[in-house]
Amino acid sequence: MTVVRGERAALRDISLRIESGEHVCILGPNGCGKSTLIKTITRECYPMVHEGSAMRILGRERWDIFALRTHLGIVSPDLLASCTTDSTGRDVVLSGFFSSTRIFPHHHPEAEHLQRTEAVMARIGISHLADRPVVQMSSGEAKRTLIARALVHQPDTLLFDEPSNALDIGAQFQLRQTMRELARNGGQAGHGWQARSGLAVILVTHHVSEIIPEIERVILMKEGQIVADGAKEAVLTEANLQRIFGIEVRLQKSNGYFHAY
Repeated sequence: MTVVRGERAALRDISLRIESGEHVCILGPNGCGKSTLIKTITRECYPMVHEGSAMRILGRERWDIFALRTHLGIVSPDLLASCTTDSTGRDVVLSGFFSSTRIFPHHHPEAEHLQRTEAVMARIGISHLADRPVVQMSSGEAKRTLIARALVHQPDTLLFDEPSNALDIGAQFQLRQTMRELARNGGQAGHGWQARSGLAVILVTHHVSEIIPEIERVILMKEGQIVADGAKEAVLTEANLQRIFGIEVRLQKSNGYFHAY
């Protein structure tokens, strides 16, 4: 498929298959088309119609967009920007049931919605943020609130788009630990809440150090195209990183993480 944004092709003849339950990282420099790929999966962008082009999500070509988003949990900079209001942490998490970023007057959360909201906030460790306005949260607190929002409707797949943006070192560490736990356990937890079995994690980033050990497949992108796709150990090489980032790169591995410098 090809996706055009403005007057240029943000994605050019992309061919890609990701299995249900698979943990994948999409890595590349800013502007390479990573976020456009995620927006195409979530139906914010649509591919051009041309012969031979096809796209299926969870085996289906056509979706009611609200039904689709019950299967996808999304954590993105765009959502974070939309949540910088006087809405409380509880309202932001609740909004996941309505594909919004806050609770509006026409929304009528049910008792089950409130129960699952409280449970997932406890699961992520942010119960103390339930009544705090998002504008009064740190970037790390707001990001964890978005993760709870992404999980509250028990999705099949979590999409993390540049998740560590604007986070300090401590918040980045907490985020990676949360991602690891979700990838290992499928988000299962007590407190009356658990994610669907086989929860997949798709990480979109330009930071090699964000790739958690549980991710076994890496897709490299440059200028709207896939330039490498395969097992993490085979794809994450100094030569491949130099190719996509255009600079000399040194790579080290420590405790399951890769670090580029």
